[in-house]
Order: sequence, then C-alpha cells, then structure tokens
Amino acid sequence: MKESVGQEFEQRLERLKTLKQKGINPYPNDFKPEASCLSYIEKFSPKNKEELEALKPGAIIAGRVMSRRDFGKASFAHVQDASERLQVYFKKDGLGDDGWALYKEIDIGDFVGVSGTLFRTKTDELTLEATSLKLLSKGLRPLPEKWHGLKDVESRYRQRYLDLMVNKDARDVFLKRTEIIRLVREYLTTRGFIEAETPMMQPIPGGAAAKPFVTHHNALDMDLYLRIAPELYLKRLLVGGIERVFEINRNFRNEGVSTQHNPEFTMLEFYQAYATYEDMMDLTEDMISSIAMKLNGSMKITYQGTELDLTPPWKRITVNDAIREYAKPPEDVFTDRDKAFAFLKTLVKDAKKDLSHGAILLEIFEQTAEGKFVQPTFVTKYPVEVSPLSRKNEKDPTVVDRFELIVCGREIANAFSELNDPVDQRERFEAQAKEREGGDEEAQPMDEDFLRALEYGMPPAGGEGIGIDRLVMLLTDSPSIRDVILFPHLRHETKE
Repeated sequence: MKESVGQEFEQRLERLKTLKQKGINPYPNDFKPEASCLSYIEKFSPKNKEELEALKPGAIIAGRVMSRRDFGKASFAHVQDASERLQVYFKKDGLGDDGWALYKEIDIGDFVGVSGTLFRTKTDELTLEATSLKLLSKGLRPLPEKWHGLKDVESRYRQRYLDLMVNKDARDVFLKRTEIIRLVREYLTTRGFIEAETPMMQPIPGGAAAKPFVTHHNALDMDLYLRIAPELYLKRLLVGGIERVFEINRNFRNEGVSTQHNPEFTMLEFYQAYATYEDMMDLTEDMISSIAMKLNGSMKITYQGTELDLTPPWKRITVNDAIREYAKPPEDVFTDRDKAFAFLKTLVKDAKKDLSHGAILLEIFEQTAEGKFVQPTFVTKYPVEVSPLSRKNEKDPTVVDRFELIVCGREIANAFSELNDPVDQRERFEAQAKEREGGDEEAQPMDEDFLRALEYGMPPAGGEGIGIDRLVMLLTDSPSIRDVILFPHLRHETKE
C-alpha cells in the first residue's frame, strides 16, 4: 500500500511539473465561484429535464474533485464544496482542445473551477455540463478510499482534514456543534447574561478538583497554570456587580484520555445572582430541551440505540436516596463513617483508608447508582466534603445545595447554590489545603485574592458548568468525545 501511494505521489509530481512547463499555474487565486453547489441544487432540482433545456441556466462552481468516470472523450466527475457535491460532465467538444488537455491532467483531490450549463442526464441527475475549466490547486497525495476498522478510526482523528473531506457524517457533527454553541449563547444572552472572558493562565488553579498543567512566565518570573475552570474569576464578576455572566471557555486538565475525557475541552459556565441551584435545574432542562427541539425537531432523541426523552420536567433524586435505591446499604452508613467505609470495601477492595465520610458516600454512589441513570436526571445534595465551593443546605449542613445532571450514566452538568460566606469558604479551603498536603493533587489550593473578593460581599447566586463536548456527543449521537473535538489529543504516532 505504501509503495502504491508513493508511486502515485511521484506521478502527480510529474503532472505538476508538466503543467508548469506548459505555463499553467497550478495554484492560482483568481477564480470566484458564483454560488455554492447546494444553492444550485436547491434552486434547480424542482426543474425537470425539459424545463432545464429551455432555461439553459448557467452555473459557476469551485471545489474538490471527489470522483471521476472516464469514457474516451467524455467524463463524469463529482465536485464537492463546503455545501454539497454536484456532478459535472466534461467532454472534449465542450471544453476545446486546451481545456480537455487540462482535464486529462486533473486528479481526484484537485481543486477546480468550472463554468457551464445545468441539465439532467438520462438517469435524471442534475449535472453541470462544463464549458470552461480552471485548475485551482493541485493535490499531490491520493484521497483515502475507505475508512473502517480501529486503525482507520485513529487516522480519522489524526488527519481530521481527510475525515472532513470524505466523511459527510463527520462534517455534519461539527456543523451541529457550531449550531449548538450558537444556540447556547443565544439562549443566555436573550435572558440578560453577559458574556465574559477570563484568564486562561492563572497564578492559582481553582474552581474544580483536577490536576493542572503548569508553565512559567519568564518576564514575571512566576509559574502559571492553564485554567481547570473559570469559576473563581466569574464569581469575582458577581462581586463586581455583573449579576448574570457566562463564559464558553477552554479548560485544561492534566488527566487521562478516554471516550469521555480530553485534556483540553470546552465548558460553559454561567452564574446568576439571586438564583438557587433549583433555579439552575429549571434553566438547564429548559435550555437543553429547547436546543434539542431546534436542532433535531424533537425533544426525543436516540443516543447509541437508546431513546431519550428530554421533555421537562426531569427526574430529581438526592445522592443518599440514589444510594438507598441502588446500593441498598444499612441505614447507618449515612451517619457512621466507619460503617460507610466497611460497606465501600465490599464494593472497592482497595478503597483509600483516609477518605472523609462524604467522599466515601460519593464513591458508593458512583460505584452503584451513577451509571443507572439513563434518562436525564438531576442528582442533588452532595456531601459537603466533596463540594468546597457550594452552599451548605440550611436543613442538613452535611450536604450542599448542588446537583449534577446525569444522562446515560455520565455527568453533563454540575451546579450549586454558590457559597458566598467568606468565613465558611476559608474553612473549606483550609480543609482542602490539608488534603493537598496529604498528597491529593486535585484538592483546591488556597486563593487569598478570591477570599478577599468574597469579603467585600458576593450576592447569593446559582452557578453551573455544562460540558459542551459531552452535550454535543449527546445531541449528535456520537460515542466518543474524540468524534466531537476537531483535533483531539493522541499519543505520538507510531511509525511502521
């Protein structure tokens, strides 16, 4: 295979030399298409053969040659632009000697500009009969013929340009991704949210439990961290008087790579003054269900063979009730740390001994219940120990006013009634600092400037983060996060 690719590469190089020797520029930039292929198809598809013969509509297109079938002094090819493919009919009589000679030098993968007249073939396919041809860009590598199997899946991710070129489904996913982000932005801005931009390099990484990437700024002679979340900066804006704020941002977490995780990912975070986590639930189910309706025409979607109903209201259940329903432990696990750890050991033999009671309960939940929630479910009231930025529940201070949105067993969103008590926040940071000292690299570090901001007063607020990549996976029926990120991170390519 490698040898044949090499041979064709050399043959195309020879054709490139031949074109230059004939005085033909193989890479000009002076051709303007009149309209897209799709616009011609939409405008003239309703016309039958006789109507097109009477109209003789002209068309000027540009795109990549994706196929060709030669028949002596005539040939059919498909030219593809960003919108669609259109069949083109080339013949020597229509192009003239020079034009036909140029066409014979054209390879699949070349960009061309074509002018001509639209008609219907005997098989009734709308086709452009070429009267002029211009080479716009000579391709030297042959296009892939087939994309299947594990090796080729990896090639799709490494060479996304080829995937987009030959795989219409891949192009559609990324077009839908763009539309989803546009709809998210539209939903929030029409409700009075202000879009902000916060630092991507931060002196203290905060707002999430994650290991950051570190770099060094030479002029300032200080280490900086790629942000793991924009949360603490967006909350500073609440302090500053911006009562509704959001950011669609890139986050970076030095964690493993999987079908659900990429070290660099897109997150929506938004905060609303005088709102609670319950208000965030209402907003979330309304936003996501309305986006699904606009995108797919229905609130019922299929994800990997499972039908999901996004019609509000969605199920709501507490962490403890989920544990009761799916793990069925003795009731004293909720009040006795040692009893909870003993129960966890029946699920995870090598469970860490130094876990807090809340962390143990969360681990039990994740082991037994989290994966059971297929239809959209708000899981609420997380243990206070695992939620350092959340407001304590006033009736039960062992839990916080927080939810995670779980769909198909995976987290899509995470939200709180935000903690705005600076004394309580300092105590939580101090507890997290002890966990860092004990070796937890994901524990929240102390951020004195954020505490100073809180000490000036932050209004009561609800806040939320939604993983855009996972949301796009859900709404485009994509099994892997790599299918919805244009250039996912991969290990170094192995040379065969």
